[in-house]
Amino acid sequence: MLRKPGDTHLAVVLLSGGMDSCVAVAIARQSCGLALMHVSYGQRTEERERRAFSDIARHYGVHRTLATRLDHLKVIGGSALTDPSRDAVEARRPGSSVPDTYVPFRNTHLLAMAVSWAEVLGARSVYIGAVQEDGSGYPDCREEYYEAFNRLLRVGTRPETRLEVRTPLIHMSKEEIVREGLRLDAPFHLTWSCYTGQEIACGRCESCCLRLKGFRAAGVPDPIPYAS
Repeated sequence: MLRKPGDTHLAVVLLSGGMDSCVAVAIARQSCGLALMHVSYGQRTEERERRAFSDIARHYGVHRTLATRLDHLKVIGGSALTDPSRDAVEARRPGSSVPDTYVPFRNTHLLAMAVSWAEVLGARSVYIGAVQEDGSGYPDCREEYYEAFNRLLRVGTRPETRLEVRTPLIHMSKEEIVREGLRLDAPFHLTWSCYTGQEIACGRCESCCLRLKGFRAAGVPDPIPYAS
């Protein structure tokens, strides 16, 4: 699994199976060799997301893949994504700008795993499809968070490691993400964004609403099935 002589600049891409991470893969592959990582953490739709990950990796012909787990995030709880007794559709908390679908400090756990793998592979970058401007208000999707994480990388990895986290979608709207994906021929039909549905997207949770808004604004139909 180590990087071979003659490989192009290698990037580890965190691929949840959703629309944003799929477009991040499409962007990264323009200039990098790909290693794709998927992390399950006990989220409601983990089986469907894992299938989307496999389908997208197969679509792009990527064989350097790693699917792993962070089960302690479900045990810790605190999120409607990992606790089925909480409402993942009407998930806005009174008096808070952060919805109940926020998984506490999740992206730090994901990035730590991706950085560990990237350092072993000799990768030069880690891509994540984080979106700040048209997202849900998650604190670990802000630009300043990734700036801070990159400072941590410089002091927390080997001196010879040259690695950074890249966030190519951070300031895009959902419409812009859809348009960029269409330009790069990203396989949107293989992606999954719904917080609750496994085979048919609910069309009501915030992730579905943001996704549908992006496709409507771009003037193209969303290719995945939704509940009527």
